[in-house]
This record gives sequence, structure tokens and C-alpha cells, in this order.
Amino acid sequence: MTVQREWFEKDYYAVLGVSSNASAKEITKAYRKLARSHHPDAKGGNEDRFKEVSAAYDVLGDETKREEYDEARRLGPSAMGGFASGSDGFNVHFEDFDDLSGMFGNLFGRGQRGPVPIRGVDQETRIHLGFRDAIDGITTNVMLSGSTNGDRRQAKVRIPAGVDTGQRIRLAGKGGAGRNGGPNGDLYVVVEVAPDPMFGRKGQHLTLLIPVTFPEAALGSEIKIPTYDHSTVTLKIPEGTKSGTTFRVKGRGVQTAKAKGDLLVTVEIVVPKELAPKERAAIEALREVTDWSPRDDVKEES
Repeated sequence: MTVQREWFEKDYYAVLGVSSNASAKEITKAYRKLARSHHPDAKGGNEDRFKEVSAAYDVLGDETKREEYDEARRLGPSAMGGFASGSDGFNVHFEDFDDLSGMFGNLFGRGQRGPVPIRGVDQETRIHLGFRDAIDGITTNVMLSGSTNGDRRQAKVRIPAGVDTGQRIRLAGKGGAGRNGGPNGDLYVVVEVAPDPMFGRKGQHLTLLIPVTFPEAALGSEIKIPTYDHSTVTLKIPEGTKSGTTFRVKGRGVQTAKAKGDLLVTVEIVVPKELAPKERAAIEALREVTDWSPRDDVKEES
């Protein structure tokens, strides 16, 4: 068993707001809800709370780690009861020991001699990606905390195609160094994606806002629209299309390992600020022959 001292100081079940017998599905559901709520980029987000929630899920979301955590929490208090706090007010804290082996060697070593292997702490870093790098995927380096001979450490990370803001990429064994022969912790790379001036994104789908004229929307038309791959497609706008209507262009969205999204095109009717004389005359003629009002259903309450 590899033990981290944080396990004795943190009740990860309480952090996620679940019971100690919660299912893996319940734990994941609770983590995702809290991560969305406390993400630093979210409104009212809390980075410290987000890190705390992520650390809890890293343990409880892994079946092996969870079993070790539960056993450590179960056995730890009984081992500490005899000397954690004496009648004379003397207190012993984890930091008073060079490592945990002197305190829990017999407890977790299961009779073996020598120091207990301690797993290194998990670490987290952020990476800022351009919109297209996130969609296409990229291999790059991330900076790690700590240093060796005065030089900052780096780790190479492969960003898979289709990542989005808030996604965490795990690099096994790239976190804090283990002690007493214990394994290294993991490194989690949190992705932040810059916006694009033309395209937006909804999960696997790309979004695009396209302006159209009143005649194009009222009479129907076919217009050319740009796509993410620098080509164009023809979009057919039906007669009588309302401003704000969204059309779906299949297969022109974000490609991931599992599927490919669509391009969602929303049309917006644009009213010109200035009119040429012929345009004004045509619109005035249209107004004269228009015998309906879009406000017919708007009535004052009596």
C-alpha cells in the first residue's frame, strides 16, 4: 500500500459531498457538477475549491486508490489514538516526522521491515491553446513545478484532437517524486482554449453566425458559407426564414476519436443603416402593400 499524508487530513467523501459507500457513478456525477461550478473560468468559480475537488476525485475516482484510501482512513485513527494527543497537552503532527514510515511502518508494511513506499503527490498545470490547435490536436511541452539544478522541468504532452476548455489530460508518473521507492504521482494538464474570431463551439459542434439580407430571408436563397477546413459549402435558406434560425451542416464540426460533430449556422437578418434611392422606393412600396402586422397578437391587457 502507498500512503499519502493528505489522506489522513482530508475527508475526500465530504469534499465531493457523497457518502463513503457511494457508487463510482455517483462519485463521478458529484465531481462533474462541482468541477463545473467551481472552475476558475466559470462565473463565481473558485480555483482553490476546484483543485480540492479535483484532488478528491483523483483518489475516489480510481478504484485502487479508493481502496487504499479507505483502508488508510480506517486504520489510521486507531494507530494514532495512543499518542496523537496526550493528557499533558503534547501533540504530534505529521510534519514532526521525516516520513510516515516511523509512525505507520508496522501498520501498513504488513510486518515488513524498512520504510513504507509513499506515492508522490499529483500535480496540476495549465496549458493555453489556440482554437485550431485544440481542435486539430498538437504535441507540445508544459512547464512543471520544481526545478533540477536550477532549470525548470518540462514534460511533453500530446493534446488529442477535439479537446475543450476544462478538460484534464493525465500524464502518468509525471507528478511529484515518490519516496522510499514509491511510485511518482501523476501530472494533470488542464486545457484552456482561446476563442476564434469566426467560429464558436458547443461540444463537438462548431457554430457560425451568418448575416443575410431581408430579401434573402423572405424570398429564400442559396448562400456560400465558410467551413473550418477553409472550404465553403452552399446553404439553402428556405422562403420565410426568421432571423435567429439555425441550420445544421452535417459532418463539418469537431473531429474526435469517437465521432465528428456538425456545423451549426445561425442566420441573422441585417437591416442596412443607409438606403440607396431605389432601395428606399422599393421598401416604401412594400410597406404600402403590406396588410398584416407582426404585432397582431400583441394586445394590451384590460
